Amino acid sequence: MTRRLILISAAGILAIFLALPVATLLGRAVGSGGLVAAVGSPAVLAALSLSLATTAASLCLIVLFGTPLAFVLARRRFRGSGLVETVVDLPLVLPPSVAGLALLLVFGRRGLLGGALDAFGITIPFTALAVILAQVFVAAPFYVRAARAGIAGVPRDLEDAARADGASEAGVFRHVMVPLALPALGAGLVMSWARSLGEFGATILFAGNFAGRTQTLPLVVYAELGSADLEAAIAAATVLVLAAVGVLVAVRLARRGRAVDLASAG
Repeated sequence: MTRRLILISAAGILAIFLALPVATLLGRAVGSGGLVAAVGSPAVLAALSLSLATTAASLCLIVLFGTPLAFVLARRRFRGSGLVETVVDLPLVLPPSVAGLALLLVFGRRGLLGGALDAFGITIPFTALAVILAQVFVAAPFYVRAARAGIAGVPRDLEDAARADGASEAGVFRHVMVPLALPALGAGLVMSWARSLGEFGATILFAGNFAGRTQTLPLVVYAELGSADLEAAIAAATVLVLAAVGVLVAVRLARRGRAVDLASAG
């Protein structure tokens, strides 16, 4: 009885600790009209529009380049594959500020590729493109890891059966692998989108905090707090919290769909 009480108490303390700040934020937003302020605030609306545009672009890049990488990691063993997996996972553990500095050292005017880009009249730092690249850097591992697990979990015998029926490799990928791995791909996408939407450290170092150009929602929260406008900061933070809740719900639904698909395949 004592052990059970200790277990429940410890679990309850941590659960309350995790829930209380978010619940307080949402309660403050509802009580002070923060949700209405979020809809009507020009700064929040501009940042939301920029955040949606840049995260959409970053997701397209992540899917375009992340899917082939996930396939290779899931289905091919080659010398150096462990190193590649480490490189893919590295942004997950790097501090965001370090990621921003590293991007600046590569794409900045005095960076590794900055001179070559400048020769073509291309400037990346402190632009919307810098926001997108920062989002891709920090968010791509979430999609690649989920896609790798989803592709690796597709039964090989179903693919072999499709080939035996005359399907091409492209057809096997499109009609067998992708549908069965789709819940995992979807979960990776929404997690990548959430990470992109909430990105702060790499963005502020690599893209700056320029209203209407590089100021995303997390940067609005930071800027409004810096200007002592607590209600505007709460409004922007509320939008991010609601987006995060939506992402978690979507991930749970995707995982449930994957479980159903695997049961059907079995």
